[in-house]
Amino acid sequence: MFHAKISTPVRADASFKQVDKSAVASQPRARCGTNGPGEMNPVHFDPIRERRATAHHRTERGEGKLKAFIILAIILLAIYSAVKIVPIYVSNYQLSDKMQEQARFSVVNHYTEDQIRNNIFKVVEELEIPVKREAIKVVSTNAIVKISMEYTVPVDLFFYHLDLHFSPSSENKSLL
Repeated sequence: MFHAKISTPVRADASFKQVDKSAVASQPRARCGTNGPGEMNPVHFDPIRERRATAHHRTERGEGKLKAFIILAIILLAIYSAVKIVPIYVSNYQLSDKMQEQARFSVVNHYTEDQIRNNIFKVVEELEIPVKREAIKVVSTNAIVKISMEYTVPVDLFFYHLDLHFSPSSENKSLL
């Protein structure tokens, strides 16, 4: 197998042309190996410097700043939307839980429809849900209690108006 005897690794942009010794003395060079006793191959750093200069110049054009600004704006918009929307869903979940709890207790305690409606309306007021007392539908007999309602919550975002529609309901039957 043939192996070349090169003391300097060859690179795509390295130049090994013969240069006048007086010109080589004025340029920076590195010792890359020897061809013989006391001889050196001059390596020119000009292509390396040009590559570094263009890479440094590329980062100063502001392209990364625009992309970062757009991503930051999207993240802030998502956080703002979540702050506006998530509490509404949490309130709906809490209302559904209270309705289920009230239906269970109403069967056991034999509450009237007005007592159940008043208890649910107190929860609605605490959670600041936009529901009128008349919108709470209650059916109560000795064997079953059904509670239901429908409501819509308007959400105003910067550029979009959203209406979230909810219809929580609960039903509980007597064991006897």
